[in-house]
Amino acid sequence: MTQRSVLVVLFDGVQSLDVTGPVEVFAGASHFPGATYELRTASLDGAPVRTSSGLTLVPDGSLADAAPPHTLVVPGGQGTRAPDPALIDWLRGHAPHAGRLVSVCTGALLLAAAGLLDGHRVTTHWTVCEHLARSYPAVEVDPDPVFVRDGRLATSAGVTAGIDLALALVEEDHGRDIALTIARHLVVFLRRPGNQAQFSAQLTAQTARREPLREVQHWITEHPGDDLTVEALAARARLSPRHFARAFQAETGLTPGRYVDRVRLEHARRLLEDTSDGVTGISRACGYGTPEAMRRAFIKGLGTAPAEYRRRFRAQPATH
Repeated sequence: MTQRSVLVVLFDGVQSLDVTGPVEVFAGASHFPGATYELRTASLDGAPVRTSSGLTLVPDGSLADAAPPHTLVVPGGQGTRAPDPALIDWLRGHAPHAGRLVSVCTGALLLAAAGLLDGHRVTTHWTVCEHLARSYPAVEVDPDPVFVRDGRLATSAGVTAGIDLALALVEEDHGRDIALTIARHLVVFLRRPGNQAQFSAQLTAQTARREPLREVQHWITEHPGDDLTVEALAARARLSPRHFARAFQAETGLTPGRYVDRVRLEHARRLLEDTSDGVTGISRACGYGTPEAMRRAFIKGLGTAPAEYRRRFRAQPATH
């Protein structure tokens, strides 16, 4: 039997879902012979901690008594804003001995304060990426991905991204079938590759202030296979193409073409994940026209071809 130890660090002000999300994923492996994890939680002195939402978590023990784990998970939360110096000291002295070091959300701030992220590419919650990069210039901060792997170090974006990362680690340890079964049990998706953006195209872009432009945004989302040239969109907004393009970028932060590209890629991903439709039909439905055009968009946007993307991330029928 292969059993890996997982130690989750607790502290006052921790985000409860940063803890329970990964714990539920790792605990789900216990249903499979040979794929169990020995899960433990620990606070500095072994005392209960109060989460940022007011819940009280009772740890299994103290960090002082914890043996070096295979996987050390450092969650985030409001408690990372002014952490206990003793916690930073513990991380500095003990985290390097873990086989795999994982941060969830703003837990990256604790690792950075301990000097454990210097020279590494990392991510964290989008709201603190700029702060992390400014405060720790030796750290390469990538604000876009859901999670980032850099050797034995793995960092994830906000809150639920910790579940995505934990599923990826289970897949690495025990294979896709086990990770996918756990994802089904938790009613989440084993679909978000690490380089997928933290936000959908609609959330990445700002919502336009003016009604005609907001209507055009919704139209693009609902009709990715239609004519979405600047001229066609400008006519829908009842503006000249030049005025429309300038106003759209000013209000959404993206050019019309870039926004259309993101919506089409997102729609194509969902069809590859959720349907058995052929690539030719999907490419037409998403406005690419040809499979080759869609393939180029996938390589550029996701670093993988549509067929490989479907192989990795398509939901399989549940077995009973």
